[in-house]
Formats: sequence, structure tokens, C-alpha cells
Amino acid sequence: MLFLVFELDGERYALDAREIVRVLPLQPVRAFAGTPPYIAGVIDHEGAPVPVVDMAMLALGRPARTLMSTRLVLVDDKAPVASNTLSGAGDETSPRRIALLLECATRTQTLSPEAFAEAGIATPEARWLGPVASDALGFVQWVKVEQLLDERVRALLFPDPPTWRDALWGNVSPAGRAP
Repeated sequence: MLFLVFELDGERYALDAREIVRVLPLQPVRAFAGTPPYIAGVIDHEGAPVPVVDMAMLALGRPARTLMSTRLVLVDDKAPVASNTLSGAGDETSPRRIALLLECATRTQTLSPEAFAEAGIATPEARWLGPVASDALGFVQWVKVEQLLDERVRALLFPDPPTWRDALWGNVSPAGRAP
């Protein structure tokens, strides 16, 4: 399997290349108040806002560095979309994109899925950290994209229905909820 390898403070991590929609150069990110610190903000990709997850902030508690090798990697959020009877949205909606802000994301590596093994350490606060593989350079840890966002953060990034839509059309009750 082909992986995109990135580094955080000298430790290597890998994303399954099949989960990657596109790799973009670093570009300005518009910050959003009220989100967890690892949500860096949003970028404009082909006319649509895409939330940005800062992997350095998520993993290490520090913002990603602006390096020549820092990239924005677009992936699809694979979590099921709740059916919404108010807006008619459902499984037919376009994929929900997330941009991962990654340092040192300039290499690919082929690794067999069988080369990965559980690390022997439970990481309930970092469910996105998968098994590890070893090579001549040391360990590389598989990042599980589908585990990056918990339901609370998903609800912030992808409200269903979008909160602005009901307010725009005046479909908001005095309590602030759609009728």
C-alpha cells in the first residue's frame, strides 16, 4: 500500500494514499473562533470552505510550523451523514472535506498492511493513532482519518442542517432552532 509520510517533531506518521483527495501547498487559513485549538480554521478550495485540522496542534499541542514542506492534504470525512428531513439532505450530499495541515509531507512510502502491528499502548484520547510499522528509519505510525474527529467536533464543523441556512430564510424559532 502507498502512504504519504509526514513528520511531527521527528516522529513519522503515514496516511493511506487512497484516502487522499489532493495535496495542496500551504495557503492562508482563516481562523474560526469557538472551535477546538486543533481546528486551525478554513480554506477556500474550489469555491467551498474546507475545515483545517492542524495535526501538530492535535498531536503535540503546538501549531504547525510554516516550512517549505508543510502541506494541506484534503481527505473526505467518511462518517455517515445523518439524514435531515428539514433540508432534504441525506446520503446523496457531496463528500465532506477536511484539510489536514501536515509538516514534512513530501514523501511517499510503500508498506504492506501486514507490516503494521498494534503498538501495545491504548490511546483513547488519540483514537486516530493506528498501528505502527518498523523500517530502516524506525517506526512509522498509521493515522486513521476516520477517527480524527469525534461527534462533537463533527457537529461544529458540519452542522446538520447548516445553521446559517435556516437563519437566512427566517426558519428559526425564538429558541434559535429550526421549527
